[in-house]
Amino acid sequence: MNDVDSATKLAELLRHPDDLDKIPALKSEFTRKKAAVDGQLRVGLKEQLEVTQAGMSSIQEGQRAVNMIKEEMMKIDKLCAESQNMIRDFPNINIVSQTHRNFDAVEKMKKDIDSFLERIENLEYLLGQDDEDPANQPNLLEIHYGLTQLRDIRDRALDQIKSSDDPSTELIDNLQLETGATVQDCFSRLEEVVEWFDKHVGEACLNLIELVQAGNDGMVVRLALVIEEEEKSDKKAKALQDAQKEYSNLASRLKSIASGPKELRGYKEKFITSIEYVCKARVDESNELFQEEPDKLEKSVKWYFNNLNTVKLGMQALMPKKWKIFRTYVNIYHQHMHDWMIERIEDQVNTNPQHLLAILNWVDKYYSKMKKLGVPEEELAPHIIDNRGTEIIGEYKGNIVKKVEEWMNRIGDQDKLNFTNRDESALDQDENGWYRTKTLGDMWLMVYQNLDVAAGSERTDICEGVADAMFRALSSRQRMWQTLIEADALKVTLDDEQGFHDWLIAVANDQINCIAEDEGDGDGSVSFLARFGRNITPMVSAAYTTTLAAQIETLRDGYVDLATTSLKFFVSAIFTIDFRNTIQNFFTTSWYSQKDMESIVITFRDYLGEYTAVLHPSLRDILIEEMADELLSHYLSAVRNKGVKFRRSDQFEAKIKDDLLTVFEFFGQYGPGQDIRSRWRVIQQFLDLLQADKANVPVVYEQFKHQYWDIPIGWVEAVLRARDDFDRSMLNAVKAKAAEVNVERGEETIMSKVK
Repeated sequence: MNDVDSATKLAELLRHPDDLDKIPALKSEFTRKKAAVDGQLRVGLKEQLEVTQAGMSSIQEGQRAVNMIKEEMMKIDKLCAESQNMIRDFPNINIVSQTHRNFDAVEKMKKDIDSFLERIENLEYLLGQDDEDPANQPNLLEIHYGLTQLRDIRDRALDQIKSSDDPSTELIDNLQLETGATVQDCFSRLEEVVEWFDKHVGEACLNLIELVQAGNDGMVVRLALVIEEEEKSDKKAKALQDAQKEYSNLASRLKSIASGPKELRGYKEKFITSIEYVCKARVDESNELFQEEPDKLEKSVKWYFNNLNTVKLGMQALMPKKWKIFRTYVNIYHQHMHDWMIERIEDQVNTNPQHLLAILNWVDKYYSKMKKLGVPEEELAPHIIDNRGTEIIGEYKGNIVKKVEEWMNRIGDQDKLNFTNRDESALDQDENGWYRTKTLGDMWLMVYQNLDVAAGSERTDICEGVADAMFRALSSRQRMWQTLIEADALKVTLDDEQGFHDWLIAVANDQINCIAEDEGDGDGSVSFLARFGRNITPMVSAAYTTTLAAQIETLRDGYVDLATTSLKFFVSAIFTIDFRNTIQNFFTTSWYSQKDMESIVITFRDYLGEYTAVLHPSLRDILIEEMADELLSHYLSAVRNKGVKFRRSDQFEAKIKDDLLTVFEFFGQYGPGQDIRSRWRVIQQFLDLLQADKANVPVVYEQFKHQYWDIPIGWVEAVLRARDDFDRSMLNAVKAKAAEVNVERGEETIMSKVK
């Protein structure tokens, strides 16, 4: 494979005949690289050889040491065997010696057993005295010393039984003292006294901080001495257990290994556990207070630093240095504090944004206080909140945003259901009698409340994130209503029209209520949106104020557009249901003899009379404008009605002008601000298309196009086809003119609504 790769590389280097001249240079370069690689290999090989040789030398030296030990052991064993043979009657002497030792041991054991009960009673008396003075326990060391001796006596007795020919416990069970009690009774009573003593030690461990704070140094020192002695005893017991496990044969032959403490009592471990227990209990107390009052976090953990300060100033000098008691407390306390903080952060049920913010703001204070105690941040592991500050900010903000979205979705779902079902009970009338939805006030109240929660963080990044989410939610609600109204407008029936109209008026009023301010003789109250802007402005950075103003303006425009849309579909439903047959009569033969326009304006008058009182005053003009525009667009679109034909002999111009007078008379009743004559001037352009000479039609179209740039060419064609003198050449001339005319686009005109 290497040969193939080398050949490939050479082929790439020597592609052309001229490349043969490069061979000497390439050879020199490859030689140099090879020499460098060989040098590196030699150095690496030399290092590996040195390491290997050193390892082999160590193995050989170890082997020699093992062999020397074996030889010395063999010499010792040989000397022992020879010495026994050198001494006459050695076996007899050995038996006598063992018998003497056993007799001494039995005599000592009997003496200890005979005094066992008396010593227990004395310890019970001392424990009773300490019960009366738990803060000092003056007899603690004496009791511990006495219990240690009695434990050793018990252990030796049990060991002798195990090593005897009859290892059963019947001997102990049946052996009676002079008092009549059995040895087993004494041993059981010893266990009760040990439990009593352990209770004293445990209580002292749990109250250790209080003992130091109370200046009871003697008690603390006595407790430390007891635990230290027990720690030494446990180390011996552990060493004995290890020796008996790994060197069982040797241990059985050496009495020094077989004797000593047999069990691990674990006083040091219990001491550490008591520190953890006290810390955990205090953390639980702090947690209860923190859950109720998140802003009191620093107060709820005041004990934490007080305890550590007590350990540093008052306890270190009273404890063995090797314990490093202050560091021990710091490690235990810090771990419990870390676990508590992480538990709170990850608790999605009981932790709210205030809790998260309190934790976040407390972290720096925590490390500052620990530094004052002489423990810098880099010596505290893990980080108190696992460096999740950014995550907490996001979660704090996310919780607020989540609640806003949940409220918005809940209100939106209820509004959708109520609107679809035309639930009149979901509508209300304000103090002015205007229709409104019952959910509007609740929605804005929710927005303000969550805005206050964000403000409580006193962090611009959180406030700005929440503001963005609220803008999105409010905009989404506008789109929801827009989509809902548009979808239902296609399904409105005669039976459904009344409820549909009521809801549209309420929705339109809601949008104006969001932006309208009391500027008259009222109480000077501001609109929902204005209050929202005023509340959030002090909470955000100066850089965000531009974005804030743009967002508010966008929302304001959206409310106006949605109110207009609601009124637009209000009017559209009237034409769809009430005027369906009437519109179909325009420009047909029956139109000349009927008063369809009068019928329409009468219907308009009825609707205005019914809804003006429940409609916000600022929307009345918009509603009237929508009526006028919708009527005009339908009127012009009526040229597509079946059977429409404008004959020169018919009085269509007079009829159209009569319709105009009816319209002007009706809308003129609503003040000069509602003068729609300018809007209806397009009728004159319409008449010009109908009346112009065939040759002049393209010119009329061009004039029409300049005034109404968005005039549909399809509608123009329908108008031309409705003329009694229509022919293809007329239409072609207009289309040719349409291709030539270049007009400037502007705002949409009424012709954009004409079909």
